[in-house]
Amino acid sequence: QNWRKIMVDDLPKVPETAFVNDIKADLFDANTVYVVLDNHKYGDFDPYLYKSTDKGKSWKSIKGNLPERTQLWRIVQDHVNKDLMFLASEFGIYFTVSGGEKWTMLKGGLPTISFRDLAIQRRENDLVGASFGRSFYILDDYSALREVSEEQLKEEATLFPTRKAWWYKERSSIGGKKGSMGAQLFTAPNPPFGAVFTYYIGKEYKTLAQIRKEKEKNLTKEGGNIPFPGWDALDKEKLQEKPTIILTVKDADGKVIRKIEGPANKGFHRVSWNLKTASQRAINPDNTNSKWQPEGYMVTPGKYTVSLSKQIDGVVTNLSEPMEFEVVQMRKGALESASPDDVVAFWKRLEELQGKLSAVNLALNNTSKKLDAMERALSRTDIDPTVLNSKIHDLKMELAKLKIEFFGSPSKNKIGEKNNPTIYDRISTARTGTNNSTYGPTPTHRRSVEIAEKTFEELKTQLTKIIDNKIPPVEQELQKAGAPWIPGQNLP
Repeated sequence: QNWRKIMVDDLPKVPETAFVNDIKADLFDANTVYVVLDNHKYGDFDPYLYKSTDKGKSWKSIKGNLPERTQLWRIVQDHVNKDLMFLASEFGIYFTVSGGEKWTMLKGGLPTISFRDLAIQRRENDLVGASFGRSFYILDDYSALREVSEEQLKEEATLFPTRKAWWYKERSSIGGKKGSMGAQLFTAPNPPFGAVFTYYIGKEYKTLAQIRKEKEKNLTKEGGNIPFPGWDALDKEKLQEKPTIILTVKDADGKVIRKIEGPANKGFHRVSWNLKTASQRAINPDNTNSKWQPEGYMVTPGKYTVSLSKQIDGVVTNLSEPMEFEVVQMRKGALESASPDDVVAFWKRLEELQGKLSAVNLALNNTSKKLDAMERALSRTDIDPTVLNSKIHDLKMELAKLKIEFFGSPSKNKIGEKNNPTIYDRISTARTGTNNSTYGPTPTHRRSVEIAEKTFEELKTQLTKIIDNKIPPVEQELQKAGAPWIPGQNLP
């Protein structure tokens, strides 16, 4: 009904040719308004950002520490913290936690390019930025920035609240994540699955090597001589492990569910937990460098806690109190299903069986290697090999028959001929039917696991007899004959 005209050059130090790029009413105070201007058409690229607390009668600049020649486009205010604001500029996105006194550039993969618009998705606390020619960028759950303060940034570390983690099974599309529908169908990556933890490290955890190199760099600048640190000091540097950050997840009873490593360098970091426990699969010492690491089953919906700690030179120190978060079932299926507790109990049963089976599988391979080593050791003795050679051969044949029970006939497998169902077939049936949904096991799945468990105990008993009762006497005979040492024996 009533409008009042304000000329742009009425604002302090704003030229009359400036253009109004954005104007926003404060979300908390009806008297407060913000305005973003630019004068780039006249060769002036300086930032013009103003605030009025009396409905536009007087204005003050809130550009703070923004760099000169940084043209501004949009401003948005957080709907919870009145002093948290975001600013779209010609060279990226800035945020302030002080109402404009100090601005910090957001990085984390943002290109140095013009962002022309900003929006906040309030339900999820997501910041959406529209760039000029480089599409959209989303900062998922920026709520941690509401907790940021000058005092907090001076602390050694801060763990921020975690929003709800949705419990469901991810479904892959045909042909992979992007499908096979051609280049015209654009898809962007989804947010990380599971619980996303945000933390801030306020100090640099430096290794001995980093400290030494920094001192040497300063000496070089000053023109001084760089002393030799000594061989013992260099050895100590090489033996030192890198500092690590550990996020420990516990259930409501305080039981440790998962330990996740995160970056230890200074600054803000995000680490996601996919809601799975640590794997119970056997550890193969010859395969520790594998990039793929097995994982356990998904946990049940409920309340959990996460805490932050650092590990330096083997000493673990807590950096935060436990922070509670919740794992929530996303939706119930259209068909009647088992309860989440029953579903997870079955997954756990299956994982335990796979863990035991992986141990037996590793023991089978190691036993085969040991028998081969015993054969080579026998060839280096000065005794008649007739008797011992037959004993080792019989053990190898017994082990080979046991492998057929586990894996099926190698001859049939080679050409794809069907075997009788093996223990792995039973587990595969149970996994295939239950691993990709939260409906839970059917009677067929449960029966498959029961047969697999019974078969496993029978085969484990046979393998245990070979390892504990039949191989040791042959080893003793080899040692008496002066055979060379092989792995697994007492040191000579």
